[in-house]
Amino acid sequence: MRAGEAAAEDGLFAAAYGDLRRLAHARLRVGGRNTLLQTTSLVHEAYLRLARSADLRSQDRGAFFAYASKVMRSIIVNSAEQRLARKRGGHVEGVPWSTQIEAEVAGGNVAEGEQIVLRVHEALGVLEDADPRLAQVAQMRYFGGFEDKEIAQSLGVSVRTVRRDWEKARVLLIAAMQ
Repeated sequence: MRAGEAAAEDGLFAAAYGDLRRLAHARLRVGGRNTLLQTTSLVHEAYLRLARSADLRSQDRGAFFAYASKVMRSIIVNSAEQRLARKRGGHVEGVPWSTQIEAEVAGGNVAEGEQIVLRVHEALGVLEDADPRLAQVAQMRYFGGFEDKEIAQSLGVSVRTVRRDWEKARVLLIAAMQ
């Protein structure tokens, strides 16, 4: 990478840092009581992974943030998997959707919250096979903390389409998690 490209990339990340932090905070706020990740550590890990990606140099703002939500999903899932690894005495069990909602509202324990993250991740995998756009909407909303308008801009569709996609995705995710 040339010096000019590195400076431009640094400028992109500096400009995006506040938005990345907001997205990370929004995601962790939903299940933050159920995870050991913190906003700053999630953003910094995402930054390191994003900086290594050559694909970002040609992407627009919407594509950048869509990819950032995918990276954050990966980080959150990896963290949950590591915490629940058998060598550390944990195990992964299926968690009903109703338990996820209760945990997010009431603030369940860390292991329970990380099991939920893994269940949502697995359900998103099923959804990706069935309908990639629905999966992307769900990923950007759940793991990225995006608003409908931001998702619409990123995907180049209307806000109404995003809302319809989210309703479909939500139904399919619930079915996949049961």
